[in-house]
Amino acid sequence: MGAPQLLMEEPRITSGGLSQRNKTGNDYRKDEHQLEHGEEQPNAAERIQQRAWQKPEPAGSGGDTGLLLSLQDESCFYNGKAHWEPSWPTAGVAGCFVPFAVCVVSKLPYYNALKDCLSCLLTHLKLCKDFEVDNHIKDFAAKLSLIPSPPPGPLHLIFNMKPLQIVFPSRADPESPLIDLDLHLPLLCFRPEKVLQILTCLLTEQRVVFFSSNWALLPLVAECFLAYLHPLQWQHTFVPVLSHQMLDFVMAPTSFLMGCHLDHLEEVSKEADGLILINIDNGSVTCSNDEDVDVPDVPLLAAQTFIQRVQSLQLHYELDLAHLGASTDLNEGRARRRAWQQKLNCQVQQVALHLLFSIFREVKNHLNYEHRVFNSEEFLKTRAPGDQQFYRQVSDTYMFHSFLKARLSGRMDAFAQMDLHLQSEEDRFNGMLASPRRPTIEKMASRKSSPLHVTHRRMVVSMPNLQDITIPELPARNSSLRKVDASECSSSGVVLSVTPKPTYTFKIPEIHFPLVGQCVQAYYSDCVALLSKAMSLLAPDSSVLLARYFYLRGAVHLMHGQLLDALLDFQSLYKTDIRIFPADLVRRTVGSLSGPQRAQAERVPELRRLISEVVDKPGEAPKPDDRVKNFELPKKHMQLDDFVKRVQESGIVKDTSIIHRLFEALTVGHQKQIDPETFKDFYNCWKEAEAEAQEVSLPLSVMEHLDKNECVYKLSSSVKTNRGVGKIAMTQKRLFLLTEGRPGYVEISTFRNIEEVRSTTVAFLLLRIPTLKIKMASKKEVFEANLKTECDLWHLMVKEMWAGKKLADDHKDPQYVQQALTHVLLMDAVVGTLQSSGAVYAASKLSYFDKMKSEMPSTVPKTTSETLKHKINPSAGETFPHAVDVLLYTPGEASGLLIAALFNTLGTRGLCLRSPSVKRLPSGRCARGSPNGPRVPRSRGVVWAVSCRVGLRWLTSRDCWRFPPGLRQNCMVMAEQNQVWVGSEDSVIYIINIHSMSCNKQLTDHRSSVTDLVVQKGKPSKVYSCSRDGTILAWNVSTLRVTSRFQLPGGRLSSISLHDGCLWCCTGNRIVVVTSSGLLCQELKISENVGDIGMSFLSLQLLPEQEQLWAACAGFNSIYVWSLKDLTRRPQAVHLQDCSEVSCMITVKKQIWVGGTGLSQGKSKGKIYVIDAERRTVEKELVAHMDTVKTLCSAEDRYVLSGSGSGEGKIAIWKVE
Repeated sequence: MGAPQLLMEEPRITSGGLSQRNKTGNDYRKDEHQLEHGEEQPNAAERIQQRAWQKPEPAGSGGDTGLLLSLQDESCFYNGKAHWEPSWPTAGVAGCFVPFAVCVVSKLPYYNALKDCLSCLLTHLKLCKDFEVDNHIKDFAAKLSLIPSPPPGPLHLIFNMKPLQIVFPSRADPESPLIDLDLHLPLLCFRPEKVLQILTCLLTEQRVVFFSSNWALLPLVAECFLAYLHPLQWQHTFVPVLSHQMLDFVMAPTSFLMGCHLDHLEEVSKEADGLILINIDNGSVTCSNDEDVDVPDVPLLAAQTFIQRVQSLQLHYELDLAHLGASTDLNEGRARRRAWQQKLNCQVQQVALHLLFSIFREVKNHLNYEHRVFNSEEFLKTRAPGDQQFYRQVSDTYMFHSFLKARLSGRMDAFAQMDLHLQSEEDRFNGMLASPRRPTIEKMASRKSSPLHVTHRRMVVSMPNLQDITIPELPARNSSLRKVDASECSSSGVVLSVTPKPTYTFKIPEIHFPLVGQCVQAYYSDCVALLSKAMSLLAPDSSVLLARYFYLRGAVHLMHGQLLDALLDFQSLYKTDIRIFPADLVRRTVGSLSGPQRAQAERVPELRRLISEVVDKPGEAPKPDDRVKNFELPKKHMQLDDFVKRVQESGIVKDTSIIHRLFEALTVGHQKQIDPETFKDFYNCWKEAEAEAQEVSLPLSVMEHLDKNECVYKLSSSVKTNRGVGKIAMTQKRLFLLTEGRPGYVEISTFRNIEEVRSTTVAFLLLRIPTLKIKMASKKEVFEANLKTECDLWHLMVKEMWAGKKLADDHKDPQYVQQALTHVLLMDAVVGTLQSSGAVYAASKLSYFDKMKSEMPSTVPKTTSETLKHKINPSAGETFPHAVDVLLYTPGEASGLLIAALFNTLGTRGLCLRSPSVKRLPSGRCARGSPNGPRVPRSRGVVWAVSCRVGLRWLTSRDCWRFPPGLRQNCMVMAEQNQVWVGSEDSVIYIINIHSMSCNKQLTDHRSSVTDLVVQKGKPSKVYSCSRDGTILAWNVSTLRVTSRFQLPGGRLSSISLHDGCLWCCTGNRIVVVTSSGLLCQELKISENVGDIGMSFLSLQLLPEQEQLWAACAGFNSIYVWSLKDLTRRPQAVHLQDCSEVSCMITVKKQIWVGGTGLSQGKSKGKIYVIDAERRTVEKELVAHMDTVKTLCSAEDRYVLSGSGSGEGKIAIWKVE
């Protein structure tokens, strides 16, 4: 977020006249409003003046907004001398008047607001005397220079300029542009078809020139079109107004967007080649020299929808007013018009955004986030033939390249937000799957079959086979520079219903004159007083507005020279909404502090922390390479590491262990390297299988027997079976026969029901025909299929799917089926690649689960199987599994959510995704290892998970937030119904809003890693946080301020709990009980013969009903229990059999659940011990994970969730009895 800005820099008023300093360069922005007056008949002097003003030639301006006011009224004239000098008639120029102009130049594009300001100035100047003009303009400039710009968000500023109330709007969010113009202007000047043509010219980066007889329309219309492109950005020269002397600019060979007076249209058209000439006055779009420019059409469906939506807009304010009475108050009428315009602007922006979204939505399917690769060839081949020219030209532009960089960097702009908003539940779930995606039965049923659709899907096949595809004759499409028949558009377009977000206003106080130092100081004081009053009236949950007030008050303090007060406001802003925190400004402010001011700031804890954050922290890490690479097939031999990278870049598989097995399969009997031809053949086989799967079309009579989320992954050739002739089809759930002739459905078996699979031969005449036999558990009849040459491959595939399904059932983890599907499809591609007698043997290297089943038959213990409900794999689709470090269950949402913060050295990302495979949890209270969460009404629950990984794969999830790079989270707690606090290793507490899924607040008062958080109920609600150095802070949840703090000696503080108004703290080898103010009440230690100085308490659980204190020590295999009646007695040790280390512990009902590492079947695995608190005995021993259990949390005391280490990276859901 940039620093606060004023509407104008320090006032600089130069001499008048018609000429202005010419500026050239990129991103020219100019808005000129010429307000000419002369109601009475002009006299001779005025006629001379008008002839001088007949054809003004305004020049372009740089990145500033310029508004020009020309003054020609007989009651207000000026002789053009240098400003601030006295002006009086001289003998030589008596009766001769020279026009002059007032131009407001601003870095911020406040077109309407500054136009209104100039209009007010003109009203004042009409009434003033000649000698008063200077002072009026001086006062006007000074007023504007004292107005701060509003920060991004819902708060707009109002300023009384008399007779008008001027509104300065803010940006909707930091990623959005500032809009202070009427976005519907181009829709009044051009038909929707022409608007599409102009947008196409901009998207393909043509050389575009606007023309109009109205100078003011040139910048306004050009700015509107650039706003339509958001979040894409024009990357080339932008000069909205060219003077006659600058016309040679249109000869530039590069892309540009410029504007000229209509008088120059014929001259420019003849002299320059290859220009797109746009006449605003008559709404035409032509080419210079009447030549054809290769500008393609917008994709047809997107164009039709756009036209329908534009035609549904109400573009005329008068029609909207027809049912209302006339406003008798000027400002009331303007407010009504402004509200109407705001709503219309929002609708226009949404229509334009939907157009871009429909054009570029599927780009994400061809991006590889880990390696920053875009597979452009594959993307182009998946486009409809009539749209390929458009996409080919757009994909070569700088604009599109920047768009790709934003997608790969995870920028949460308007495009990404729309993608998440429109994403279906099925798309979100499919985004989690590691297996290749195929069309589901539901999508297959809704898909319309057409020759164009079939050809469209065939274009996905391998590159060498493209020349074999015959494109069907398609209806000719209109050139984008010719008339489009709107009647061809369907009338079933969806009308967008957009409700603008609520906005609020803050009225800037009056500025008193004369502008001496005392008046300016009074103005600053009034601003601060009004802002402070507005803040005091806010509701506790109005943090969005509170942040904007902090921002503005800090800016005013800065203008007032009160640097320390400004820094205190910016520190509060940092805690309230970090998105709009002006880090650069704060850094410069700290650098400008004098020695005594810096010393005073260092004595204030909050300012000392702020200075440390923005100034004293080490320099920024080198910016990572953000280039976007285009996927290319390899051109040299690949060793294992290079092969892994290439396969991941292609998007085929990401799991490193699976790619290792694929490498073994492709190099069986050969040197351990893969040549480019083999990789090319494998890639083509994979893509051809994808294309064939997209073409599968089942009759409705067959689809009725399948689940709507099933996909057909493999079809055999037509074979003879003992149940008829047809093709064997494989889904993730079953095998069935698609009979020939009249297509029908014959169930073969579900994978769960298979009892035996054999590959054999049967005699036919003198031949032995390879046959696949499948025996089912529920049927006596054995299914037989004469698969001939396909038999061995199908034998491998069916056995792998059978083994995967059995593992999925045993471990309650559907991810095994997804991985088995990946193995099966890779087997098919390997056989198609090698096409040799040893191909099936090579493919058997991928038969991983079948080998696991036969070589290491490990059964899940009965107790574990009965208690385990489900497993979730948040690392699905990643290169490696990643540890789940923290879990938190929060009630109050409409459906179950899984949220993860993903970490590695590249960065940390939090995310939320809805999964239909996860059973919705019951409602009740929040728990994070203790029952300290607030109680809320019963509702469906939410699961939050923090995982130690990067997780670029999860950018398609519904909700996400980003933590700083290299950050690990230690604890989470739900502070209020809409807040989750996350304590991290970087000593910061991050606050996440569970409604907006945004992480915009940070608490930075700790100096060491935050190790635990606990909530104290009541009003106001409190949160206690502790850090490893022994610091404990008490926070007011509403104000986010520290109410008390104290330090425990010795440090090594790992966890805290609340009981009887006291804090029980695990610090090193002792447990310390202190009051909420830090007074020591009790100190507990395990007797010296049990522990030593190296012992460290990990966590504790208090059971008031049983009057017990349970504690676990890091690295120990026992749990220690004290009686609260007599804490002086030696604790009882509860030994955990086969446990090597305890890592976490929670209380559930009258049970203690302990997670750690232990032995099972001779191997080290993650184990959970369920201990009866009353009898102090182990009731259950659960083999939970392949790696250590790192975290546990309770959900309503009915379920327990466990997270495992990086060896497995899964979350298990357990039933509580």
